[in-house]
Amino acid sequence: MKKGKHWYDYIWIWAIIYFSLSFFNIIFAWLGMIDFMLPLAFAIFGGSKYFCNRLCARGQLFLKLGGQYKLSRNVVTPAWMYSSIFRYGFMIFFLTMFGNVVMQTWLVASGAGDFQQMVTLFWSFQVPWEWAYTAGGVPDWVAQYSFGFYSLMLTSLLLGLIAMLIYKPRTWCSFCPMGTMTQGICKFKN
Repeated sequence: MKKGKHWYDYIWIWAIIYFSLSFFNIIFAWLGMIDFMLPLAFAIFGGSKYFCNRLCARGQLFLKLGGQYKLSRNVVTPAWMYSSIFRYGFMIFFLTMFGNVVMQTWLVASGAGDFQQMVTLFWSFQVPWEWAYTAGGVPDWVAQYSFGFYSLMLTSLLLGLIAMLIYKPRTWCSFCPMGTMTQGICKFKN
């Protein structure tokens, strides 16, 4: 390692590993729960956004691609993306979509819904994803959650990449639902 580098400067590799593993085997999408639980744990128990600032693999990946590899136009992020109305509105929308994933999983688990092997991009476009799952390996509800959760994670990655290309590298961080939640928790605690 170069002088001045820390182990957490390489966490961006986790984002690539996560999306690659889940692309070929959808059950690995469950590993994304780490990206949901850790920021909340740091905020609840530590009272800080340390995870977002140092340990977020996605933020680091955007910084590496947009900064080091200069894939970002590096244009100032519009103020509306930082506004509370947009951030909390997007967080509520995102949590609603996560609730939909949980509901679809429950429907499949209870037998009231059909198992669907597809990833939904941008909450609208259903893409067949059969290669990533062989039936019978796990209960259908486990796989259904994987498809839904990977849909959310992949959509947010694509939104972050688009924002990175158009604006500054870590523009996604300005309205990331997890960042908004952890900021709210930290404000409440402090």
